[in-house]
Amino acid sequence: MAVVMGCVGVHADEPVIRNLEESKYCMEMGDFSMVIDAGKGGKILSFKCQDMEVISQSPMRETFGSTFWTSPQKEWNWPPVQEYDKMPYAVEEKEGALVMTSQVSERLKYRIRKSFATDKKDHAFVITYSIINESDTTRRVAPWEITRVPNEEGLIFFDAPVEGITPAGLMAFEAEHGASWYRSDATESNRKINADGRGWLAYKNKNLLLVKKFQDLKPSEPAPNEAEIQVYVNRGKTYIELESQGAYTELKPHESLSWTVRWYLLPDSSPVEPSEQLLQNVKKVIE
Repeated sequence: MAVVMGCVGVHADEPVIRNLEESKYCMEMGDFSMVIDAGKGGKILSFKCQDMEVISQSPMRETFGSTFWTSPQKEWNWPPVQEYDKMPYAVEEKEGALVMTSQVSERLKYRIRKSFATDKKDHAFVITYSIINESDTTRRVAPWEITRVPNEEGLIFFDAPVEGITPAGLMAFEAEHGASWYRSDATESNRKINADGRGWLAYKNKNLLLVKKFQDLKPSEPAPNEAEIQVYVNRGKTYIELESQGAYTELKPHESLSWTVRWYLLPDSSPVEPSEQLLQNVKKVIE
């Protein structure tokens, strides 16, 4: 794999959690860092290798950072639930992890908990999301992570057949090397696709490769009209959302579910185009 040499061999450093100004916290593992803002819905604002950023930094509303919602969306429609997406989270440190807990949604009666940790051996940032049913009724819900990245000569790919991506033909996915690949483009309309993947989703932009690993779902396991993998492209050349969902789960009163996503950030100076080598680089991380 072609790499940016300044980021090689730095994972040996012990992970560190630092409190930045106000409600922001930084988790560092060598030259890799993740910044989370407890005051803004526990959003991940930044994920870097040294000074190279992979997360969208747009100042516009709803176009930056990585957030978490409950699925299916039809239960709340739009805008996102304030208690999960924008309101402050309580913060505590537990055994090397940064744990953030939301208020209870007045409308849906769920509480969200996010645990941010690092796995030095696996070279991963590990995020475990929990949904807690604070109501007095049995509910069904699924976890949903939404990560916004720049729409600038990026490449998104995952393990799924192009013919299974819906709606068919909405985005120009290519089938190469046993995976589906999408080269970012711009139109005057918003677009979103659904796919049944194999438990991972990757994004290549400039000299960085972001890989996310999560539970591989059967086609019947996502929430109604949702999917294990979703990609949303905003109109124009603004931002893209990398989305993954966990299983649609029944929760009795005061029960909870937990769902983990492992984030990997790999320095990679290879061309931003589909290749067998790029796919193998991902498989080395997730297997």
